Amino acid sequence: MLLNPDDFEQARQARDPHFDGRFFIGVLTTGIYCRPICPVRIPKKENIQIYSTAAAAAEAGFRPCLRCRPESSPGTPAWMGSSHTVSRALQLIARGVLNECSVETLAAQLGVGSRQLTRLFEQHLGVSPAAVASTQRLHFAKKLIDETTLSMGEICFAAGFSSVRRFNAVFQQVYGRAPLSLRRHKELGETLQSGAGQGVQIRLNYRPPFDWRAMLAYLAMRAIPGVEHVTSDTYSRTIVLNGDPGDISVRFIDESHSLLLTIRSTQTRSLYHIVERVRMMFDLKAVSTEIESFLAEDSHLRPIVAANPGIRVPVAWDGFEVAVRAIVGQQVSVKGATTLVSRFAKACGVPYSSGADPQLNLIFPTPQAVMDASLSGLGLTTRRIEAIQNLAAVVCAGELRFDGGMTTEEFVERITRIPGIGPWTAQYIALRALNDPDAFPHADLILLRAAAADGETLTPGQLLIKAERWRPWRAYVVMLFWRHYAQQISPPSA
Repeated sequence: MLLNPDDFEQARQARDPHFDGRFFIGVLTTGIYCRPICPVRIPKKENIQIYSTAAAAAEAGFRPCLRCRPESSPGTPAWMGSSHTVSRALQLIARGVLNECSVETLAAQLGVGSRQLTRLFEQHLGVSPAAVASTQRLHFAKKLIDETTLSMGEICFAAGFSSVRRFNAVFQQVYGRAPLSLRRHKELGETLQSGAGQGVQIRLNYRPPFDWRAMLAYLAMRAIPGVEHVTSDTYSRTIVLNGDPGDISVRFIDESHSLLLTIRSTQTRSLYHIVERVRMMFDLKAVSTEIESFLAEDSHLRPIVAANPGIRVPVAWDGFEVAVRAIVGQQVSVKGATTLVSRFAKACGVPYSSGADPQLNLIFPTPQAVMDASLSGLGLTTRRIEAIQNLAAVVCAGELRFDGGMTTEEFVERITRIPGIGPWTAQYIALRALNDPDAFPHADLILLRAAAADGETLTPGQLLIKAERWRPWRAYVVMLFWRHYAQQISPPSA
């Protein structure tokens, strides 16, 4: 979609990192498109066109800049100014759905026709779903060329290309050269270390502000021993994709507004999927400044927003895992829930050995393993055991999905059919698993107190009415209130 240059001129002139990935600049005199933070000489206003996405710039005939590397931007926010259907489609495309199926199949998953989906994409983004997927494949391949030592064949299939011939043809068409020549002509010092034993390392950028310390503190309180390990600046965990076990770790780098992701997996074809899930986990595509500006219009939220810049919503790596934890944690403390879910994971999970972090020694159990396991003797009530195994059954049957294919409303309606899973638990799971910025567990006691006047407590119905003004960012309000409550209980030391 072509945008009005006047609306973005100040950000372009300032090379403002807050706008990185929110628009792209097509330079008419060179035929190249850039990020707003590109270090080259700023082109004249009359010589540019502004696009809402990299895919739109590519569709207009511009090729990616080799200096600012559009593939390294934090990404286009799926929820910013788009219809709900487009937002869900972008999530599924980011997960690589169109690498494996057609636009018709994607549209069917969303409950619309393929023509309607294409029309919505053209209306909101200025490009088709296929063009978005094509640009993402190209960008990811270019990122792997720049940042890893993987072979061109490994990069081809990791990025979702169907054949090496197609991979080479696309690069020749877009860059005017073979992919290998891009690596040969780049500075050797820019390549991040990757190889046997070290894993593949990829740098992922985010827009400031980002209070990643608050996110790590939240995750550390809930980390499952053996499955997850959290330090003051890193998060690590074990993973399984397509039956292949591995582990990932991220380390935050404040100065460069980025995190360094290390992936240890034998399946390089899964790299794209892993990277996009990590982006979702840490909410890297969020535009904090815009969300906070919107929420600060509420006088009750304004001081809380000001005191907690850069709050993000932590999305779980695995939806089934966080759903089990939510069930186990009903009516017990966070620490108590961690103890119970740790027993559960040890009883049903699979041992794992990480070459990098000895504290990662367990793979969280799959739904199929849980269905067939005996959960007695773990300290869980009969009702919770039944709820967990019924959950596993509906997930195995494909009746419940955590991949964004279901709306939050559909998800909550389906999961609350399971005895033992009420609205609060369902909404909490949606908040942590579906990447929906508007998920809102309105029966949460902390929220009922925090959103009310001092000394008062709202009813869930009253909170829902009050929360209408916070749409579509209610999930961020949840994190703000929870963070604020924790600060009130344990004020930070000087």
